[in-house]
Amino acid sequence: MAQSSIPSASKDGSSSKKAIPLSTHLIAGGIAGLAEALACHPLDTIKVRMQLSRSRKLAGLKPLGFFATGRQIAIRETPLGLYKGLGAVISGIVPKMAIRFASFEMYKGWLKKPDGTINPKATFLAGLGAGATEAVAVVTPMEVIKIRLQAQQHSLADPMDIPRYRNAGHAAFTIIREEGIMTLYRGVSLTALRQATNQGVNFTAYQQFKKLALEYQPQQKDLPSYQTMLIGLISGAMGPFSNAPIDTIKTRIQKASHKPGETAMSRLINVTTDLFRNEGPRAFYKGITPRVLRVAPGQAIVFTVYERVKATIDRIKDTGYRPTFEE
Repeated sequence: MAQSSIPSASKDGSSSKKAIPLSTHLIAGGIAGLAEALACHPLDTIKVRMQLSRSRKLAGLKPLGFFATGRQIAIRETPLGLYKGLGAVISGIVPKMAIRFASFEMYKGWLKKPDGTINPKATFLAGLGAGATEAVAVVTPMEVIKIRLQAQQHSLADPMDIPRYRNAGHAAFTIIREEGIMTLYRGVSLTALRQATNQGVNFTAYQQFKKLALEYQPQQKDLPSYQTMLIGLISGAMGPFSNAPIDTIKTRIQKASHKPGETAMSRLINVTTDLFRNEGPRAFYKGITPRVLRVAPGQAIVFTVYERVKATIDRIKDTGYRPTFEE
């Protein structure tokens, strides 16, 4: 199986640990992504609803804030409404995280210097590549399905309130049948741009902060979980502020149904113009609070769980543990 070095920063900027198999990235990244999704998905649902809200603005009313939006969803649609679209997210978590970490290491290997070191600029470029790769391979179709499910305002407690999309699989089937398979890739360029900037900033900040933490604690071989969580929280918060308008426009595009004769460029221009004209410049930052509250803790969870699971797998392999069974 292909080998790749782990995403760690030694004090000299080089990768000081042995190469690990891609299967370890798959397992550790998948578990980390699952933990993130379960813990943070309600915040993402609130963010999407805030980005899609326009009725109160058109009626001359003040848009609902973060807590008010969450409370409205819980009251109207039960607390389970906060987990709409979770199936689409979970189904894409394992390949998404595997592609993210594995492609990051691949790009980083291409960009490293002959002596094996890598500078922050190369780390940022590797993060950009990893984000764009995961966006095209997994994230875009997953988010189109997720947003369609999250946009449905129906009560999960009322069996007679039947939504258009019953679950992630039904949503994917319905979208492909009615609008064509390319609809699943609506907004792919914006999604790739968002994911690229997110992961470029995320990986660069995380590795630089980790390097500084190891330099100040020379006695530490690996950082404790509370430190990786804090570093992940800070690095995760930096991306959303850099690309909030991109995320809002992308959400509007992916929620909208297909219109005959509409091109990707005309759709982008129409959505952006409509958003600016009818809701003002501040609308481009709708949902920034829940997005930061979603992404920052999410990255803290991802990096911490990823590093703990990966370390556990390495220890099991190093000890040569094999389970034995008695008849």
